Amino acid sequence: MIAEVYDALLSAGADDEKARAAAKAIAEYNRDISELRSNLALLKWMVGFNLAFTMAILWKVFS
Repeated sequence: MIAEVYDALLSAGADDEKARAAAKAIAEYNRDISELRSNLALLKWMVGFNLAFTMAILWKVFS
């Protein structure tokens, strides 16, 4: 749960349980986004390696 979001929702007049549930949902969403970013970084490395390896093979074949 993100305490800042929880406090902001409470000060805005939201119900305690609704504020807690919303803060937990936002925290889970942030965790999912960070997981996707790490997977994207891995995919970028894989594509880069594949491109470099393919270019090396093409260089060797055609030169």
